[in-house]
Amino acid sequence: MQELIESLNNLNESDFFGRVNLHIHTTCSDGLMKPEQVLEKAKDLNLKIISITDHNSIQAYSNLSIEGYEEIQLIPGVEFDCWYKSNFIHLLGYGIDVSNLKILNLCAKSSCATKLDLVRFLNQRKAKDVIESIKEAGGCAILAHPACCWNINIKKMIMELGEFGLDGVEAYYPYVRHRGIVKFHTVKEIISIAKELNLVMTGGTDCHGDNLAVG
Repeated sequence: MQELIESLNNLNESDFFGRVNLHIHTTCSDGLMKPEQVLEKAKDLNLKIISITDHNSIQAYSNLSIEGYEEIQLIPGVEFDCWYKSNFIHLLGYGIDVSNLKILNLCAKSSCATKLDLVRFLNQRKAKDVIESIKEAGGCAILAHPACCWNINIKKMIMELGEFGLDGVEAYYPYVRHRGIVKFHTVKEIISIAKELNLVMTGGTDCHGDNLAVG
């Protein structure tokens, strides 16, 4: 995990909006592209590092071959819906062992819990359990799109999540569609908090469509 964190710390804003995309959804949750199509698109765009982060699912990594795409570093990932107190949040797990039993137990048991917003919202996962499971699976835990978390004191929440082992925040994120409208904090504020707390900063487009360059 430490090696991955060091690798992520060596990336900057221009990387995340250029050659790196660590927030991608496929047909294994609510995306439009199959995992194999993601690899093909990434190759076309000359991306060097990517992560498929389906909602509550690691199905994309089942039998996914990177043969022919060796120039792309594929970091195993997932995006879990969960709750912290009264806050509905998304936690990204990177570098996880996709065969880890705790991760598998956290994953959705039906496609509805990966695709339908209402079902995902009604989940019973707790942030503490999710973070601890990600860490036990050898991964690092990142708070997704923090600028639109429904929490007035976002710094306090991030610090409290840090007590559970949170490693970082998603700082380089386009905030398109509804998240571009419903935002409680600025990206500048999130980056400032991350620097103050010495957190990893990651990024990606949160792609749900067929273009990895946009959200």
